[in-house]
Amino acid sequence: MKEITTKELINLSGKSMKIIDVRTVDAYNGWQLQNEVRGGHIKNAKSLPAKWLNYMDWIEMVDHRALKPDDHLVIYSYTKKETDKVAVMFEKSGFNHVSVYYRFVDEWSAIPNLPMQKLERYQNLVSAGWVKQLISGEKPDHYHNNKYVIVHAHYRNRDAYLSGHIPGAIDMDTLALEAPETWNRRSPEELKQALEAHGITADTTVIMYGKYMDPDNADEFPGSAAGDIGAIRNAFIMLYSGVKDVRVLNGGFQSWKDEGYEISYADEPKQTVAEFGQQIPVHPELAVDTPEAKLILASTKAELVCVRSWREYIGEVSGYNYIEPKGRIPGAVFADCGSDAYHMENYRNFDHTTREFHEVANSWINNGITPDKHLAFYCGTGWRGSEAWFNAWLMGWPNVSVYDGGWFEWSADPENPFETGIPEKNS
Repeated sequence: MKEITTKELINLSGKSMKIIDVRTVDAYNGWQLQNEVRGGHIKNAKSLPAKWLNYMDWIEMVDHRALKPDDHLVIYSYTKKETDKVAVMFEKSGFNHVSVYYRFVDEWSAIPNLPMQKLERYQNLVSAGWVKQLISGEKPDHYHNNKYVIVHAHYRNRDAYLSGHIPGAIDMDTLALEAPETWNRRSPEELKQALEAHGITADTTVIMYGKYMDPDNADEFPGSAAGDIGAIRNAFIMLYSGVKDVRVLNGGFQSWKDEGYEISYADEPKQTVAEFGQQIPVHPELAVDTPEAKLILASTKAELVCVRSWREYIGEVSGYNYIEPKGRIPGAVFADCGSDAYHMENYRNFDHTTREFHEVANSWINNGITPDKHLAFYCGTGWRGSEAWFNAWLMGWPNVSVYDGGWFEWSADPENPFETGIPEKNS
């Protein structure tokens, strides 16, 4: 393999040349983990962390990144050792044109006019190392507070918490923030009471995470094993309520385990607070209800975005054991979640970290889901819609909401129209 210089990398061009960033997804997103002058990644680089070499599915992710043996690859990382390790694996996998670049920290990130990209709100998507620093009494980057709460989210499954969690974390049932009658966010009064009972004020830094436990649709409550999606659902409701600083652990509990950090089994008591400190909701614009959803459908400057599986979208299944009607909201734009109501494969990597944000954005844009519109994401009951919304919010898209009622509320009213089958434009 050939080592290339910064000048050569600047001059390289053409569709066959692909830059591969094999640092962590957190470094790719924008965290400055080796004192580089600028955070983020080389413009147009693809994320393929060296950590993924530990997975049998590594070559499948290579295929997912649309990398072909005849492509000219340029591999870079923080260290020569890691760069070479991945480059050798590519060569062993039949790639014929593999080059390495070792000057990212001291040259590329240090030269202001060399193009880089980063996730707009990368600070809100934190690593396990960042959380470890926090609970160790340090001041991790971009933390400017003196009070925090780490929350292990679950849905009616305290065993998910008691079977192992981040030291010091409290548990929160998603039912604290959403009502099972509608699966919508609870009333402002109920949200205030719930947040105070969990020790959260508007000025508390909250770190949310969940535990992925292989959801099975045959279970009575499949969502009980999908706490990772529930964590982002709770993060959305907290931001809607007015918590100013909400972070999500990228990859959830899996990331904590992957780092080999200490796991606690203690049932941590919740330290209640007397006053949330703001009139809830501080950000009502983040949530859309059915009347506004109908206005969005009628607008040329907005889109109702369906974050469900294809089978749900065309009406083969409802997606839930408690929802009977099947179909979709007419005019909703499809933003495929993955296989079913309890997985988000199209928004996740196989270590449960968030998918490369450029890929998510490009997929949406190809479907007409663009940042110049008011976008209201929905699913069946709010979890998947909240995770898609979180992706858009992290990217800094300016006018994004969650249609809280989703298919559950829409389909419950016989006056509301619905469609089934493959839409004409997709046939």
